[in-house]
Amino acid sequence: MPSIPSNKPYRVGRSPTGLGLFATKPIKKGTKIIRYFGPLLDSKKKKDDAIENKYLFELNDRWTIDGSVRKNIARYINHACKPNAESDVRPRKRKVFIRAIKNIEPGEEINYDYGTDYFKAYLKPIGCKCAACEKKRKKQRAEARAEKARLKAKAERKALKKAEKLAKEQQKAKAKLKDKAERKVKKTLKLNGHSPNGKSLNGKSLNGKSLNGKSLSGRSLNAKRLNGNSRVRVAGKKSSASKPPVSAPAPVLEVQPAAFSLEAQTTAI
Repeated sequence: MPSIPSNKPYRVGRSPTGLGLFATKPIKKGTKIIRYFGPLLDSKKKKDDAIENKYLFELNDRWTIDGSVRKNIARYINHACKPNAESDVRPRKRKVFIRAIKNIEPGEEINYDYGTDYFKAYLKPIGCKCAACEKKRKKQRAEARAEKARLKAKAERKALKKAEKLAKEQQKAKAKLKDKAERKVKKTLKLNGHSPNGKSLNGKSLNGKSLNGKSLSGRSLNAKRLNGNSRVRVAGKKSSASKPPVSAPAPVLEVQPAAFSLEAQTTAI
């Protein structure tokens, strides 16, 4: 690194982009910090016009400063999109000074805007690494991560909702199939004259009971016995449960004497 007098308010040090110029003392706004100098190149001369490097500082259409010499400490000042200094160009005197446009504190890096042409030619292809651009990129990365997380969460919610809907549809389909199977079984039993739950229809047993005039727990219907008593009117006749039936008197049988013939008596004598 080049030696710098101790009375100068700057030093060369490491920065995120390589080497940079840093303040060693407070620098007030408007102060001339350092001169940017080097050999003057005349664009009208083919020899000078053929020189190309990153430290060329154009004064006007004809004159350009070649600041690649090591004595030019100002060449270590890096570009910034939001700088704390600026280039004070004086074409007539063919001089350039770097002047503070903000109060610069000790330890703070000194920077200025290189201009649109330089930015497009050298910085844009590789990406500007100044503090402002790094902050912007950091913000963009954070926003991109947040957007990615939001989209991921949205996709997960959508997938969960779809899975829940599919589960409900499957459950509904299973219930429908089960119900259909039960209806089919009931229909089959009904066609065979049987009823579900171990019971029967069409005059057959229903839990030990019967229908259609047959016994129902020892009782009878349709003018038949019902617990040993007749309580049902049959063919317009009245039944009396309070009076016992009167039995008809038994017929008297007449015994006639046997007839004896005269011949039988004569034989016996």
